[in-house]
Amino acid sequence: MKNEQIHEHTHGPGHEHAHEHIHGHSHSHEAHKHVHSMEEKKAVINRLSKAIGHLEAVKRMVERDEDCSEVLIQLAAVRSAINNTGKVILKNHINHCIVEAVEEGDQEAIELLNQAIDKFMK
Repeated sequence: MKNEQIHEHTHGPGHEHAHEHIHGHSHSHEAHKHVHSMEEKKAVINRLSKAIGHLEAVKRMVERDEDCSEVLIQLAAVRSAINNTGKVILKNHINHCIVEAVEEGDQEAIELLNQAIDKFMK
């Protein structure tokens, strides 16, 4: 017989849940707590660090009045790096958190994922 449990989730207007997940903190649905592996977190943090460094380089280009076309090309590269990082996070989330949520019948986790995808894809 499956145990029934009552769960409370608080998600304010800023969706703190998504914010905490991005920063690599544990993230819970229902009664379990899922913690991403150090390898997964390190890969995402490395990607973000590279994107931050690249964006800082673009900022310096603007400060030096470098060619606007080149600045736009480099901004596109930063945007691509951020989007690819988002894909990595999304895949990890689906492979771990959402698989667990489906197994446990946690429909709220799936709805939160759909909301996050809508915001990410804007």
